[in-house]
Amino acid sequence: MNSSATAIYAQRRAQMAAQLGPKGVAIIPTAPEQQRNRDSDFLYRPDSYFYYLTGFSEPNAWLVLTGDGKSTLFCQPKDLEREIWDGFRLGPLAAPAQLALDAAYPVAELDAQMPALFDGRDAVWYPFATHKALETRIDGWLGSLRARVRFGALCPEQQRDLCGLLDEMRLTKDAHEQSIMRRAAQISAGAHIRAMQMSARMLRDGQPVREYHLDAELLHEFRRHGSQYPAYGSIVAGGANACVLHYRADVGEIRSGDLVLIDAGCELDGYASDITRTFPANGKFSAPQRALYELVLASQEAAIAATRAGARFTDPHEATVKVLAQGMLDLGLLDKNKVGSLQDVIEKRAYFQFYMHRTGHWLGMDVHDCGSYIEPSEVGTVSERKDPLSGELIKDRPARILQSGMVLTIEPGIYVRPAEAVPEQFHNIGIRIEDDAIVTDAGCELISRGVPVRVDEIEAVMRV
Repeated sequence: MNSSATAIYAQRRAQMAAQLGPKGVAIIPTAPEQQRNRDSDFLYRPDSYFYYLTGFSEPNAWLVLTGDGKSTLFCQPKDLEREIWDGFRLGPLAAPAQLALDAAYPVAELDAQMPALFDGRDAVWYPFATHKALETRIDGWLGSLRARVRFGALCPEQQRDLCGLLDEMRLTKDAHEQSIMRRAAQISAGAHIRAMQMSARMLRDGQPVREYHLDAELLHEFRRHGSQYPAYGSIVAGGANACVLHYRADVGEIRSGDLVLIDAGCELDGYASDITRTFPANGKFSAPQRALYELVLASQEAAIAATRAGARFTDPHEATVKVLAQGMLDLGLLDKNKVGSLQDVIEKRAYFQFYMHRTGHWLGMDVHDCGSYIEPSEVGTVSERKDPLSGELIKDRPARILQSGMVLTIEPGIYVRPAEAVPEQFHNIGIRIEDDAIVTDAGCELISRGVPVRVDEIEAVMRV
């Protein structure tokens, strides 16, 4: 790890420690290794919270922070035999200097040392509900400490959730994080272009095309440019499969005349990208496909215009819904005589038949990144409404006010399953367009537009 990166992680730990209170202590484990089958583990990825504070990617490690700013790492010891099989270990002797920590110990000493690290503290902070059996282990350490109260030990009286503090820190991305995310989006954009071109080329050559062929192109481009893994399981959906929101790349045949929806992004150095494009398998949109596509693109442009510092997180969604709902009326997907005016469609959520998800989510170390969608300064303001479709009573709180450095996706869509009174020309068309946006004072920076989005641009790149 270079010195500038080390300084960033040390600064984060100092910022975190300052929020614990002078006598607070926090413990953050990394992710456990997960067995895949009899003699093989899943490809390892560290816990996002842990990596955010350390930049340390080895498994079986724990970070302890105290309110006075001291940081201690418990990690795997050096072991030549295991390193021959599993790879290099930093080890506790080298860790303090390499990671700018105060101390490091073998992880085998964790249970013995934690009661002493808790002694005299007033609160134990840890991420709730993120690590199986973590609460039980902490209770064991606290129990050991309570057994020594007659000898002067002082046991913490509070257990507090660290997620809220870390979520707020992670929600706004610094220049270092933004730089990585721009690069991740650039790699992913190239992968989408590669898949588009491969689809058209194979069909022109008379070759059968399956969803897994295009998935392979995505994975090739991710790894070719240094991405460690996909940020999530890629969605490659041909034809009617695109109407399944969480469809996964499978064996489905992609036919000339179909649309293909690809929702895929790589992860680079711990940060995700998330891009969706929908394109004609053969490189040429039909008239009905183009009509729906341009409607979705217009709704995305409205959402982009609504994304800026000072706006609410819900503003892009509301802008999207207004455009989509009007388009559904204009194209005959919704019958004006049955659903009423544009305002009626929005109030009754009649558009939900064809657009059933939100327009975006936070993006960062996790593809659906942490961070509250409620404005913290207005959390006490609550209103109630009855959902017009489910009848459920919903409590609404003011949506988050966007700030520069927040990163979110903007991803409207339309999904037309065959149904009574739905024009047949639109049946089985699913379209989503998704870009990654960094909020700025002037608006937002779209970091994923390295892949074409307009109809003529898509058709042009697919002729190559």
